Amino acid sequence: MKNNYYNEIKNKLIDNEVYKKVKDYSKNRNDLSTYYEVGKLLIKAQGGEGRAKYGDNLIKEYYERLFNDTGRKYNITALKRIRQFYLVVEKGVPLAHQLTWSHYTEILSLSNINEINYSINITEEYNLSVRELRERLKKKNIKYY
Repeated sequence: MKNNYYNEIKNKLIDNEVYKKVKDYSKNRNDLSTYYEVGKLLIKAQGGEGRAKYGDNLIKEYYERLFNDTGRKYNITALKRIRQFYLVVEKGVPLAHQLTWSHYTEILSLSNINEINYSINITEEYNLSVRELRERLKKKNIKYY
């Protein structure tokens, strides 16, 4: 009898862990898709990629308006990073849904597209946490092909 309760408890806890992982994956996937679309809209609002560098005034304006309208802190740096994320993905960098936005913010600090691709592949292959990725990037332990 006790064994039945144990199995039921165990199954409920396992189901809950699976649900949390699926929910986290779904949330992360939605975050990345949203930031990609927002980046695309930022580029369009600024008149295209060629003019995006000069669109910092628009980003500042959007930051202020977003803060006033939503109370959320999508600061200037975050909006610039979202814009950069879109541009990098458009240049052929894979959108790896198992990587979080925090992973991408670390990877976006790299300027070389080959380093970015390599870092994404290594992060996926070794299932690196954000902290582990950050340490590798600090050590410049990046050897890309």
